[in-house]
Amino acid sequence: MRHPAPPGSARLRSRPGASPGHAALPPGVHRLTGPDGETQARDGLLFVPEALAPGTPLLVFFHGAGGMAATSLPLVRTATERYGCLVLLPTSTGPTWDVIVDGWGPDVARADTGLRVVADHFEVSRLALGGFSDGASYALSMGLANGDLAQAVLAFSPGFAAPPDRVGRPRVWVSHGTEDAVLPIERCARPIVRSLTGAGYQVRYEEFAGPHVVPSDTVEQAVRWWLAEPAFPTIADMP
Repeated sequence: MRHPAPPGSARLRSRPGASPGHAALPPGVHRLTGPDGETQARDGLLFVPEALAPGTPLLVFFHGAGGMAATSLPLVRTATERYGCLVLLPTSTGPTWDVIVDGWGPDVARADTGLRVVADHFEVSRLALGGFSDGASYALSMGLANGDLAQAVLAFSPGFAAPPDRVGRPRVWVSHGTEDAVLPIERCARPIVRSLTGAGYQVRYEEFAGPHVVPSDTVEQAVRWWLAEPAFPTIADMP
């Protein structure tokens, strides 16, 4: 199991909210270009479903180690299409997320850039951070540091939670396979859940009989659980 690098700032500054400056993007998968304006293999993606649910839910989803936006979209596409959620999928600057390699920095900036793109086109009033494996650890760590932005964290098979600071009280979903040989459940999800519960967080925990994977029915349950709570009044109004 990897250990997180020394902490820095995990704070997200962008606030998708009530005043988009451009028309909504059409349904489909949109590539978020890099700073040079040209599309590259490791650019992020924005998935827009055919119909959006009330509140325009946005899931920011972080891939596992060695992955990228395009490889993680299939994990959540069916469920988010069914429930009418936007999905922002950043791609890490390195083989995995910055906090695991060198500390918070470039990948926080990438997520912020993606959120600004969403804010330019959509009015969002409910947001969750999610991910699988290293991406789940990243979503947990970032989500606990940005609970004034994210109402929920959806962590599928996380290895750790290491926020440099804690802001707000996001609800937390954790799921993990009992036969996971990559991030063993007894060293990862179970102690994470005990720690979060002991700290007073509202946690939904699901174990399933399986290896280091994300079952489609688990994603369905997690998204439904997230959307069952009312949206924040307006994300743009938050500090």
